[in-house]
Amino acid sequence: MPHPARPTVTLREVAAAAGVSVATASRVLGGSARTVSAENARKVLEAASGLRYTADVAARAMRRESDAIALVADDLTTPSIAQVVAAMERQARTVDAFVTVSATGGDPGRQLETVRTVCAFRPRALVITSSWRATTAYGTRLAEELRAYERRGGRVVIYGDMEAPFDAIDVDDRDSGRLMGEHLAATGHRRIAVLAGTRERTFAVARTAGFLEGLIGGGVHPHDIRVLDCPVSRAGGYAATARLLEENAGEFDALMAVNDTIAVGALSACRAAGVDVPGRLSVTGFDDIPLAVDVTPRLTTVALPFAEIGERCIRLALTSGQPGRPGVRQTVSGRLVVRRSSGGA
Repeated sequence: MPHPARPTVTLREVAAAAGVSVATASRVLGGSARTVSAENARKVLEAASGLRYTADVAARAMRRESDAIALVADDLTTPSIAQVVAAMERQARTVDAFVTVSATGGDPGRQLETVRTVCAFRPRALVITSSWRATTAYGTRLAEELRAYERRGGRVVIYGDMEAPFDAIDVDDRDSGRLMGEHLAATGHRRIAVLAGTRERTFAVARTAGFLEGLIGGGVHPHDIRVLDCPVSRAGGYAATARLLEENAGEFDALMAVNDTIAVGALSACRAAGVDVPGRLSVTGFDDIPLAVDVTPRLTTVALPFAEIGERCIRLALTSGQPGRPGVRQTVSGRLVVRRSSGGA
């Protein structure tokens, strides 16, 4: 249904309500790099929220619900999110909608400003992915923006681990990680190194916890498990594995990575060091990206249904709902895929 036009609130009115200059209000709401005191920023944000102010871009937008479904993602360069986006586009086309995409780099402040700008264009629905731990202040302000957007007739869907009262699709990373830990323990591995990514990434923390649960439950002693932080990238996996092999040659019989990209880097480091995989060291990943079957040896991993997740996001985003009601949370789980990169200890 088309949205009725509402009176336009000007920046000058926001400034007057906040008791600051128009320039100060513009700096706060326009994302200027110039410094504004915390107190003035608070006054401006409260005034803007109370007056339901949106940036001038909204005035240039059409005064009706568009056919766009906006995706605001942390990172668009990962193979996993590429599969999700492709599935979203396919599903959106079935209802004559289209998907717009923005990336925030995992920065909470940038995420907030991106959501504020995207909502001003009045998309039909908004899908947000998040794998980073957001600060409480930014999380509260983001939730306020999203609730206001829903009050104006929009739909919000969260993909990932974000505590908010909106519809959400979440991956049970911990339980899925436990499958891999149980598998390695059952195949006789007893000395394990975990490439755990960074602790700001919620999926990495959950998968690591699942790995440990499965390993220890399968009889691996906690003292024989080493957890290493590393950048969530191929280069991060390579560097961490190279360092591990140089410092602890012969100490471990398996290496677990919290995603396939890190695992591919680990395989490259093993090859460079002359370490046989899986004869000397088993290597496992998580996600089952297309590259997992192209590397040598093919990667043992936990497969996640990224195409299904993308389709579910669109279907949920197009489902009519009541603003303010408790969010519907759907959970998907991974499945263990055993290939040649892991063997018996």
